Amino acid sequence: MGMKAKPHHHHHYNGNGGGGGGGNGSESSSSTSPSPPPSPRRQSSTLSHCRRKLRSKPISVVAGFLLLRRFLRLLVVLPLLYVSGLIMCVGPFSGLVGHTPLPGSVYRSHEMFELLWPHIQADNSTPIELSSVWRYRRKLKEQKPCPPSTAGLQLESPGPSVYLIVEVNGGLNQQRSAICNAVALAGLLNAILVIPNFEFHNVWRDPSTFGDIYDEDHFIATLEGHVKVVKELPEMVLERYDHSIANIPTLRVQAWAPVRYYKGEVYPILQRQGVIRIAPFANRLAMNVPPSIQHLRCLANYEALKFSSPISNLARKLVERMTQKSSRTVGKYVSIHLRFEEDMVAFSCCLYDGGEAENSEMNSIRQKGWGDKFKRKGRVTLPGLNRIDGKCPLTPLEVGMMLRGMGFDNSTSIYLASGKIYWAEKHLAPLLKMFPYLHTKESLATPDELAPFKGYSSRLAALDYTVCLSSEVFVTTQGGNFPHFLMGHRRFLNGGHAKTIIPDKRKLVVLLHDMGISWKDFKLEMEAMLTESDRKGKIIPRVKKFTKKSSVYSYPLPDCGCLQKHNGTG
Repeated sequence: MGMKAKPHHHHHYNGNGGGGGGGNGSESSSSTSPSPPPSPRRQSSTLSHCRRKLRSKPISVVAGFLLLRRFLRLLVVLPLLYVSGLIMCVGPFSGLVGHTPLPGSVYRSHEMFELLWPHIQADNSTPIELSSVWRYRRKLKEQKPCPPSTAGLQLESPGPSVYLIVEVNGGLNQQRSAICNAVALAGLLNAILVIPNFEFHNVWRDPSTFGDIYDEDHFIATLEGHVKVVKELPEMVLERYDHSIANIPTLRVQAWAPVRYYKGEVYPILQRQGVIRIAPFANRLAMNVPPSIQHLRCLANYEALKFSSPISNLARKLVERMTQKSSRTVGKYVSIHLRFEEDMVAFSCCLYDGGEAENSEMNSIRQKGWGDKFKRKGRVTLPGLNRIDGKCPLTPLEVGMMLRGMGFDNSTSIYLASGKIYWAEKHLAPLLKMFPYLHTKESLATPDELAPFKGYSSRLAALDYTVCLSSEVFVTTQGGNFPHFLMGHRRFLNGGHAKTIIPDKRKLVVLLHDMGISWKDFKLEMEAMLTESDRKGKIIPRVKKFTKKSSVYSYPLPDCGCLQKHNGTG
């Protein structure tokens, strides 16, 4: 029996909710009961008469009457709720009806910057030292020895060699997750892993193969004794399928499938066929697996996956140059993962300070990239609500104000990890005002050095990943696989602390909407936000079992702790 797909849960209004006894319903057309007379003396007899009439009716008629009444009530209430949402969350419309926008619902950060910039310039308080940003420390437990290399479940006596092929998709770190999961699954199934194939994605548009991004020989050698890895299927296996991987049995596996599913459903097919192909293979293995299998994930992520020589060589140069340019702060620098690219802004459905021209441009980009996805019947786009809910990408200006408020002054070296910034000249100008020592891979490398990477988004992301990994402070602004993998890797290297600033965007947008706030008060709020990031950076979630949100890739300790003494930063 195969695993059943998870049911889709739809939200409905509950007919039993609120105010079941409000209002008098109309009598049924078939009823001959007289209307209750106004005299209170006859009330009890009338009620008794009504009860007798109701008892005489079929239950289905009464239920139908109640449902009809509630349905009619919903027809009135739902439009009112919809209009109320518009009034609260859409600034221009709310102004027409005399309501002020909710705090944080409208982008006013550019106005706030102009108002506070003189005070930021005049601030002569002692800046924060990068070496003292992180004050919390983790008390690490004594490391346990790593599990034995024979990690498989040994489901039955070893027979002929069987092979596992996976097709991974997505950007750099979604691919990384799939590779680590594939290693773990190969160990679980006692299978030989074929170097994973990378699917071409129409968003990232990167045709890179595994060997273009990672060192294949290092990957194979590091996993030797744990999981056997080959670069391609043997000729004798390919012959059985007419030398076409497309002819190999392909399994579609539910996301986060548990060990029992692979043991009961996939393993017998693998033994029978000798080779299976799983496509797609994004998040196809549960986080809750035996320690020996979890260890394989750790081994793959922190030791086996080493960037290819072209990437690692240039990345090392970028880190060295970034360190040299940070001599004012003893070689330490701040890295920012900025998600303010054109497609990200469009997908978020947020509005900034570009007026109707921006709105029109974003609609055009959404139509081009996602068709009618955002115009489907019943879909409502509420930019104000998105902003209040912390779903809007932070602008360079907002990140800069936050960091200056936290105490980082204009001598701080900044590395900006990003794609092409939306309206870059306009949006980067205020950040450069606040942090003139701003660097990117484009400014640190020569055109000739970057030429082999142009047009390959995953290879460029690998450069950013390495420079961010080596920074003293990492700032994440929008979530996603990149920051989650990076925070986990930083925890692994930094004694359990992520050394990461995670903005409280719900709080930040409200503060940046308050035109009456002083620079002093804004600084106090930002300093508290930094302290909270410091406190949370060392926390390991207390969970009974791993879930999607407590991934070993984001929280590698204690599961991956046994590898730390063997690991270097390269």
